[in-house]
Amino acid sequence: MKYDFTTIMDRAGRDALAVDGLGKGGAPQKPREGFDVIPMWVADMNFATVPTVTEEIIARTQHPAFGYFEARKEYYDSIIKWQETRNGVKGLTEECIGYENGVLGGVISALNVLCSKGDAVLLHSPTYIGFTSALNNNGYHIVHSQLQQDDNGIWRMDFADMEKKIVENKIHAAIFCSPHNPCGRVWEKWEIAQAMDIFRRHDVMVVSDEIWSDIILDGHKHIPTQSVSEDARSRTVALYAPSKTFNLAGLVGSYHIIYNRALRDRVRKESSLSHYNSMNVLSMYALIGAYRSEGYEWVDELCQVIGQNVDYACNYIKEHFEGVTVSRPEGTYMLFIDCSGWCEKHGKTIEEVEKAGWDVGVAWQDGRMFHGPCHIRINLALPLLRVKEAFARMDKYVFHA
Repeated sequence: MKYDFTTIMDRAGRDALAVDGLGKGGAPQKPREGFDVIPMWVADMNFATVPTVTEEIIARTQHPAFGYFEARKEYYDSIIKWQETRNGVKGLTEECIGYENGVLGGVISALNVLCSKGDAVLLHSPTYIGFTSALNNNGYHIVHSQLQQDDNGIWRMDFADMEKKIVENKIHAAIFCSPHNPCGRVWEKWEIAQAMDIFRRHDVMVVSDEIWSDIILDGHKHIPTQSVSEDARSRTVALYAPSKTFNLAGLVGSYHIIYNRALRDRVRKESSLSHYNSMNVLSMYALIGAYRSEGYEWVDELCQVIGQNVDYACNYIKEHFEGVTVSRPEGTYMLFIDCSGWCEKHGKTIEEVEKAGWDVGVAWQDGRMFHGPCHIRINLALPLLRVKEAFARMDKYVFHA
């Protein structure tokens, strides 16, 4: 490969929540003596970003003034080209793109336009914890529609349940996660179209979180929610970012795509009210660097690496961890494993399973916060050597202790 996805980075003391945040708040506990940390919880990557990101940032810092600024034309042009090349988006213009400090902030700005405090909002379950926290903190009532696993273990939307919940709860706004976190589903076009048709029939506006849209595994393709129909194009606020793709979360910087002018004007006004939703000049250059030609190559290689890690992890679970099940993700770099069969057979709780992993440096994440009753979420965005070491520790100290 052209880029380095094998070097094991020492992130300790380098402002990495994944390592330095252990033992704080809802993070995994620190390991016992004799074990180093394998960070597999918070959703950032243990890979160096594409070199063009740092090149652009360093080049900009050679000019020693960092005053007020406007987004450069290259910023918008880079997004337009990226969306067309990666997602087949045609006709995207600069006026449809707006800056957001983060996807969750964009979600709340959109909901503040679409809803009143206390309104019910539809989400699928399992549910990304960020949605749960953001909506609860801002006074919205979450109504879950449970995803169902088919005979092949693939997570599917329950369209009848979605429609029932919409009608019963008088819902007029929904959050759609595509690809889905934490389940890793890359929705097919017909699935998105059917969901959007339900939303159209019941006048439900949609906030589509597509931050994972670049990390798609072999045999799958991301379909932008706004692309499935003209109605979907006008009723959807879509949210994207280079942060998940290129490991740039610490720089802050996301963006929305809104085609409906009236909706766009209202979301932008709402986003501006705090006076804090403002682009950082270095994050702008980070996006420009990420979306250079090298970034396209880097992401293609990243997806190959993630695919190899997913294959290894899923095969290991199937062959070695009886009673543990997982639906192979089609996108993202997260696994959402179900330990209920193993726990029932061995008389263990999910807390005991998690702690056994934490004790030996497997810093995986409690899946209950994502509405998985006996689940663990595992980040596989690290060198394969470390993935293998983590699963060896799970085998020896957790599932066959």
